[in-house]
Amino acid sequence: MAKSVYINGRWSDGADDWFEKTNPATGETSWDGQASSPEQVADATRAAREAQSAWARRPQHDRTTILERYAEEITKRSDDIATAISNDMGKTAWEAKGEAGAMAAKVGISIKAQVERAGTSYSEAAFGSMHLTHRPHGVMAVFGPFNFPGHLPNGHIVPALLAGNTCVFKPSELAPSVAHVMADAFAAAGLPDGVLNIVQGGRDTGAALLDGDINGLLFTGSAQTGLFFHKHFAGRPEVILALEMGGNNPLIVWDPADVDSAADIAAQSAFLTTGQRCSCARRVILPTGKWGDQVVEAIVERAKKLKIGDASEEDAFMGPLVSEQAAQNATDFQMMLSKKGGKSLRRLKRMDRGGGFVTAGVIDVTDANDIPDDELFGPLMQIIRVDDFDEAILRANDTRYGLSGGLVSDNDALWLRVHAEMKAGILNRNRPTAGASGAMPFGGPGLSGNFRPGAYYAADYCAWPQASQVSDEATRLGAIGFPK
Repeated sequence: MAKSVYINGRWSDGADDWFEKTNPATGETSWDGQASSPEQVADATRAAREAQSAWARRPQHDRTTILERYAEEITKRSDDIATAISNDMGKTAWEAKGEAGAMAAKVGISIKAQVERAGTSYSEAAFGSMHLTHRPHGVMAVFGPFNFPGHLPNGHIVPALLAGNTCVFKPSELAPSVAHVMADAFAAAGLPDGVLNIVQGGRDTGAALLDGDINGLLFTGSAQTGLFFHKHFAGRPEVILALEMGGNNPLIVWDPADVDSAADIAAQSAFLTTGQRCSCARRVILPTGKWGDQVVEAIVERAKKLKIGDASEEDAFMGPLVSEQAAQNATDFQMMLSKKGGKSLRRLKRMDRGGGFVTAGVIDVTDANDIPDDELFGPLMQIIRVDDFDEAILRANDTRYGLSGGLVSDNDALWLRVHAEMKAGILNRNRPTAGASGAMPFGGPGLSGNFRPGAYYAADYCAWPQASQVSDEATRLGAIGFPK
């Protein structure tokens, strides 16, 4: 049984309900233990509060040095991280190893961003000088998702610690194992006790953390959960919220020269990480006519030939979905689209190897009615055919979300239109929608978040600016109306 509570540098057993996670590729138990109780969550938050002042007072150089050592420790543990991720959520070996590498790389990126976006500056003035500094918020609650259970919470925790905050981290109950490796790496790097605390568990553990003594909530996950968090903190502007909530993302494919290249980009956009990226393309919009038919046929052929396997199969492109329930949700969503008029071109099916394994699916929803504007976290591509480019942009923007989007086209004029008119925080041309750089901001308008983009811009929500006018001595102002 795994330890569930990490407070002041020590692991202990949970005191609430028992839960387990099974590997969706093998059915074997990857983690089991008792969830953190509300009292233990309060203890973790209290430990973070008690450690915060001393951590914030440490020179920036000291905090940076510890985080740089953490990157080194993460690199040493990359195999352990990849194994933990694959065992919990079924990610292929090559992707899990890539996630471990991204965790280490995040430190250098965050250090650079912190200097540029939340550092210090000084300028002279007639009265003396003006100073710009940044202050930490205090105790930050970090809620991790299952699809990138190391990289995405790491992308909140690292900039938060650099800024002088302390953190209480609740990993997803669908991918709890990597948090233990992260704690070990932080301890080896010399992070003081109490600066990072971890509470494992599900909904009740999360609710206790929301009600705790926190100054900020950093979240990556579903729109439904993000909206709940937003409502929970309504009327509390003193609590900083950074919410990244996914997207129903469009990709317009319009008369590029190479049909195969267009199909490659569309297929990778939709099926990478088994569709379990919030930036995956859910809707692919193409022109009616022969050229569009050719692209659709090429996409379907790729969906048929994708290698699906577990972490032991080196050449697998897709692993399973995170759970059997996720696989059932995907087939149910496909059935709903069919009942509303969608025409299946390649069915998403549960595979006979069980667990979370499904095939990649493609469904034409051009003539379907009343399709919900929802994000399905799975490898199901919706095809939409349109008669002209004006309609393509209208259909692309017909969503409450705005995380990612893209255009596959050789036409510069069309790119200028898309760049000006499509509402998406991540907007790519002739690249998969699922490709995002940690050296740029990550987020978008609408239901995709609350205008607190992460990645390079995470420094913005981890500290608040303090502007000062400074004179070395007090002098008479001589303002009009003041006595001489």
